[in-house]
Amino acid sequence: MCCGKVALFLAIFLCLQEWKKVSARERQSLDDLLNTCIDSKTHKLKPGPEDALFKQCSPWKNRSCCTPNNTVTMHDKNVHWLNFNWDHSGNLSDECRRHFVQDLCFYECSPNTGPWLKAVKMKIRNEKYFDVPLCKSQCDAWWDACRYDLTCLPNWSKGFNWTTGTNVCPTGSVHKTFNKMFGNATNFCEQVWNYSWKVVADTEPCMKIWFNGTTNPNDEIARMKAMQMLSASSSLTNSNTIISVVFLITVILL
Repeated sequence: MCCGKVALFLAIFLCLQEWKKVSARERQSLDDLLNTCIDSKTHKLKPGPEDALFKQCSPWKNRSCCTPNNTVTMHDKNVHWLNFNWDHSGNLSDECRRHFVQDLCFYECSPNTGPWLKAVKMKIRNEKYFDVPLCKSQCDAWWDACRYDLTCLPNWSKGFNWTTGTNVCPTGSVHKTFNKMFGNATNFCEQVWNYSWKVVADTEPCMKIWFNGTTNPNDEIARMKAMQMLSASSSLTNSNTIISVVFLITVILL
């Protein structure tokens, strides 16, 4: 009986050690969360300074995940970045396009999305951010610029016909103003890129798609989220360890 208990103890102990190894691999450090770029075909491996970022991507020049050449291409109306055509229901207005370029600059250049990244399986990327808190005032400005432009789908991440190599509205779809398609600013900002954004009040910690100055206000928002995640992860690990130890002691005493 004694040998049986010892064998059982050793088996459980070894399983616990393997569980700890897996947890260690999955748990991200503060640097992992704050000093990272999206795993994709177009992003850099690590953020760093880029003095020559073009126009609306320039706010990220001090610490960026994008390159100068890419930012120039992203502003070119004649180039469909990653083969995606914003003008699928007719040409976007200049003001609306400006806001979409700002959003694209955030996606390509921001070093602050680490805490919200999730694994995905796509040709262009292996990660996507979800529910990044977007300041309502920034969403409202984007909405006001685009609400009378046209589109055929509420979620631009799926539903298009890609047989030509670029996105085309599906057969039978109806071109509607953003106002009719989305109804309000929050629906638009959250739905258009499949819930990459979560609109929150400006009084809450939130990201800015556009900012002026040499200091990136999103750095602090990302740090707050990362600290919350690591604190929660640490608490969960400690709780699981206590439960495992109590279980092992119980097995030994039986």
